[in-house]
Amino acid sequence: MPRSPRPHTDAGPNRPAWPARLWQGVALWIYATALRLATPLYLLRLWRRGRVEAGYRFRLMERLGYYPGRPPLPGAVWLHAVSLGETRAAIPLVEALRRAHPDMRLLLTHGTATGRTAGRKLMQDGDGQVWLPYDTPGATRRFLRHFQPAVGILMETELWPALMHQAQCHDVPMVMANARLSERSAARGKQLAALLHPAAARLSMVLAQTVDDARRLREAGAPRVMVSGNLKFDMTPSPMLTAMGLSWRQSLHRPVVLAASTREGEEGPLLAAWAALPVPRPLLLLVPRHPQRFQEAAALARMQGLTLHCRTEWDDQPPDDAALADVWVGDSMGEMPLYYACADVALLGGSFAPLGGQNLIEAAACGCPVVMGPHTFNFAQASKQALMARAAQRVDNIRDGVDVAVELATDPDRNAWVQRALGFANAHRGAAALIAQQVLRLMR
Repeated sequence: MPRSPRPHTDAGPNRPAWPARLWQGVALWIYATALRLATPLYLLRLWRRGRVEAGYRFRLMERLGYYPGRPPLPGAVWLHAVSLGETRAAIPLVEALRRAHPDMRLLLTHGTATGRTAGRKLMQDGDGQVWLPYDTPGATRRFLRHFQPAVGILMETELWPALMHQAQCHDVPMVMANARLSERSAARGKQLAALLHPAAARLSMVLAQTVDDARRLREAGAPRVMVSGNLKFDMTPSPMLTAMGLSWRQSLHRPVVLAASTREGEEGPLLAAWAALPVPRPLLLLVPRHPQRFQEAAALARMQGLTLHCRTEWDDQPPDDAALADVWVGDSMGEMPLYYACADVALLGGSFAPLGGQNLIEAAACGCPVVMGPHTFNFAQASKQALMARAAQRVDNIRDGVDVAVELATDPDRNAWVQRALGFANAHRGAAALIAQQVLRLMR
């Protein structure tokens, strides 16, 4: 089918004056040269990460734009989900695309091993899954020539200058879906405006999570922006995992507080506050954000003198002695719905250190109330909406968070919080169908 018209951002009254275009070209050349020179260091970093996560050593040459085998048929929908969070958020979008276009072939790219592992579940016959190449002109050019996608979708924040330049050269319309841009990131982006403004201007469409995200993305140079809502509201927790989590909680006969997707620097103060609680205390279910830190979190718990069990020690049901432990470490991947269903309340990781917070929507969809810290700038709108819906509470620090979480976990009125959380999650669905519609309009 013929491709829909695309906005011509390099022509007309919005075209930057030639000194600005010259400086933008020089900035892109400096950027590309620096990345070329840093390529050995980049590969060495991936190899070292592969010591802990073997997936980083898988098909390293794809990182440079060299793909084995014959080129696939052109015309796939290319979706880039850099990491685990973006891959999971892409699930409802992929499902919506397949409903609207049953013959669609998907090309899925990633940057992290956890994202690639999670993305395998989205594959069907005729689909492809590879690493997105390093952002040099040669690597991105080889990628686009090999796969010849009909349209490219970048999830959330992934904007790469060389990739966007090559996409324009190869006439591939690019969409940024579920897009977000915090005030902090926007301020940093202004310092690199000569690189990022032209990259944003090459986007055919930006589908932003919120009105504030849309405004900041327009200011960053994106020519065509609309608000679509947040894809994470369209995610459906696994019924099997949630049923298992509910079964665990019923068998424990004690309150459960989940520390969800914690980051470095948060577990130490959290576990110290937990050890200071009077006995009997609730069970703390601790789930670090990154798998390479599972053992570190377990070691920190032992340093506080807390008894410990790890999720990988059992299959479907925890052993009897695990029910008596102070802490469980959720050292598994892809089981967050299980952990949320098992918990009475969740402490939101990434929000107690200045890291911007994590996704609280999944917790709400599982009926788990949230206690968050002061730092939620990466999810500002969702956090504000959850507070307004009384599906979440905010505290100033981790010690207050522990106290409020324990109080809520034992609150006789907890079921009202559960219902408000579920209502909040259901009230904002619909982004997947809207984004899929806009993406398909741009295809050939």
